[in-house]
This record gives sequence, C-alpha cells and structure tokens, in this order.
Amino acid sequence: MKPPKFLSQISPLPRVITEALRLVGVSETLGKADNPVIMEWRDELNRAGKEIHGFSGDEVPWCGLFVAIVCHRAGKEIVKEPLWARNWALFGVKSPKPSLGDVMVFHRGNGGHVAFYVGEDKEAYHVLGGNQSDSVNVTRIAKSRGLVACRRPIYKNMPATVKPYQLVKSGSLSSPLKES
Repeated sequence: MKPPKFLSQISPLPRVITEALRLVGVSETLGKADNPVIMEWRDELNRAGKEIHGFSGDEVPWCGLFVAIVCHRAGKEIVKEPLWARNWALFGVKSPKPSLGDVMVFHRGNGGHVAFYVGEDKEAYHVLGGNQSDSVNVTRIAKSRGLVACRRPIYKNMPATVKPYQLVKSGSLSSPLKES
C-alpha cells in the first residue's frame, strides 16, 4: 500500500516519518543478488558505530535494519542489536496511545516485526515499514495479531502531528509469514 495521502497534507511530520517516506519503494533484489541500497544501510550504520551483526544480504529479515536506518538519519538513538525486531520494545519511551511516528513491535512466531505507526482503522494498524512483502511500504496489521510494544521516540519538541489517526480500511491484512 502507498502511504496515506494525509501525510503530505500535515506539518511538521515527525522526523522518523519524513525519513521513512524517503525510502518507500525500496525492495529486495530477487535471486542471489542483494539490493545495494539495503546493504548500504547496514554499512552506514556500521560506520556510525552501531554494530550491525549478522546481516549478510537482503534475504535476512530487515525490518529492524529499516527502523534503525530511519532512526539514525532522524537523529534518534537506536537499540542494541536492532536487527531483532523485539529489541525495539526497549526503544525511546512507552507511548500512552499509538500515534504518528511511534515504533510498533508485533508478535511473529518466535520473532517479531517492527514498523512505524501512521494510522489505524477499526481492525488494523497501518504501519510504514521495511521488509513488508519484501519492500518499504504501508501495511495493515491486524490489532488481534498481538502488539508487543508501542514506543515513542524521545522528542525535545514533540510535533503536534504526533497523535492517533483514524484511516479508511483499505487493502488486505498482512500475513505474519510475510514480515521479518
């Protein structure tokens, strides 16, 4: 799914959302080759001293890598071992209510999935993330799937746009087998 239109009509956006939107459409390379853009995210984080271990190619789940590069570029701290989605449950501060730009961590078997909140409908959260059907996009994740944590970046001056957004239900619900 494309990002909701309202994101281009409100300002100021949280920096994590601004950075994440710049990466919409980046996708894995099919076959044995790796997308050099995704591999550069790992290299950029390593150069910055963030120590990304175990990411040998874009066939490795990369939702945590996406959140890490977005947070890094937005000037936010990232968690230790960011490739593990559930480690993002320690990011920032606990959010009182899912709001624009919050980091959401979901159950997925023994692992998890991590992405940024952009809105919700009655049955699903709309999240902007990486490795969602092998690309960066907005996906609907059922509220019944199990939210492990909703964490807010630490702000000096939190934008007024950091609040919940009710969206129209569109697109199918994600399958927990399709994310990292």
